[in-house]
Amino acid sequence: MSRPADAGFTLIEVLVALAIFSLAALALLRLQGAALGTTARLDERAMADIVAQNIAVELMITPQPPAYGATAGTTANAGRSWRWTQIVARSPDPRLQRIEIRVAGPDGGTAATRTVVRRAA
Repeated sequence: MSRPADAGFTLIEVLVALAIFSLAALALLRLQGAALGTTARLDERAMADIVAQNIAVELMITPQPPAYGATAGTTANAGRSWRWTQIVARSPDPRLQRIEIRVAGPDGGTAATRTVVRRAA
């Protein structure tokens, strides 16, 4: 009894199917790696924004307005050390101060910026 020619897959067909499957699997792995990297960057920016907000709240509840000019410092939050800079400048209205707060991430680039306005002395 003879077997029909189309009774199964040839070795070439199986190898081509495995090659296509492996390419799809590699693409999914790369996509997962990119998603993890994006999640880490978003986490860093969110934490830096929280640090900037905390500094802004401290500035707003302090009775005396800060001195004009630039001030830098570090603060710890979420188990990490954050470098920040605040620049106090005059606003168009002389009764108000414009305060810009920049928080740098571990790589040194600006991770968050926040600007607040408060009453001048």
